[in-house]
Amino acid sequence: MSQVRPRLVACLLALCVPAVTTASAAPPPADGPFQIRHLRVKGETMTWAAWLPPGYDRARAWPCIVFLNGSGECGTDGLRQLEQGIGPELLAHPERWPFVVLLPQKPRDDQEWEEREDLVLAVLAAARRRWGIDPDRVALTGISQGGHGVWMIGARHPELWSCLVPVCGYGRARTASRAWWLPVWAFQGAKDDVVDPRETQEIVAELARHAQAGGRPGPRLTLYPDLGHGCWATAYGDSALPTWVLGQKRGSPEQEWRRGAPGREWR
Repeated sequence: MSQVRPRLVACLLALCVPAVTTASAAPPPADGPFQIRHLRVKGETMTWAAWLPPGYDRARAWPCIVFLNGSGECGTDGLRQLEQGIGPELLAHPERWPFVVLLPQKPRDDQEWEEREDLVLAVLAAARRRWGIDPDRVALTGISQGGHGVWMIGARHPELWSCLVPVCGYGRARTASRAWWLPVWAFQGAKDDVVDPRETQEIVAELARHAQAGGRPGPRLTLYPDLGHGCWATAYGDSALPTWVLGQKRGSPEQEWRRGAPGREWR
C-alpha cells in the first residue's frame, strides 16, 4: 500500500540498534529510539522493532502499543514497518508517545495478520520479559491490513488489550463485536478506494449498539471526509490520540461493566 522512501530508510538505519532476541541475552543499550530484533516463531526467524521512549527507565512499568503494518510494509528487513503509520510520528513527536512501542513485521502480504498472530503474541511476550511493561496498558493498533489485524486479533484475544485503534481496517462487524467491551477509536478516510469505509462504519455501529443498550458511551470513529486510504499520517498525527490511549486501562470499571453488563453476552 505504500512505497519505500529512501531518505526515511536512511534515517531509520541511523536510528536503529540491531539486536538478537534470546531468552538469556541482556538488553542492549538503547543508543537509538528503535531496536531491530529477531526471534524464532515455530521454527522461522521473524523480525520486529521496538521503540523505547525518551527517558525510558526499566524500573517503572510503561504503557505499551503494538503496531501492525499494512501489506506494503511486509518483509523481513525490520525497517519497512517503521515507514508508515506510527513510526514517522514517533520520530517527529517523541514527546507525545510515552510508550514502549512494538512493531512486528509480517513477512508476507498474502497472509492476514490473524494467520501470524503467533508473531504478535511472541513479540509481546518477549517484550514483557525484556522491558518494564504495564500488562494492564497494552494497546493494539495498525493500518490497512494491520487495521484488519486489530479487529481480528482484538476479537480473538480481548483479554490482552486496554484498547483498539484500527486505521482503515476492513473486517466483519459480527467478528469484531466479540470484543465489544474494549474501548475503540477507529479512523477511516471517506474516500478510501482500497478499504470500503462502510466496513469500518458497520463495525463501529455494531459496537455502539451494545453500548447504547446500556446507556453507556460507545466507540469513537473519526471519518475524514476528504481523505482516501492513506489517512494514517493524519490519524497518528492527532495529538489527542496518544493522550486517549494513555487513559485506557485493562480491567477498568468501564471495561468490567461492558463485559459483565446483563444481556450483553460475549459472542
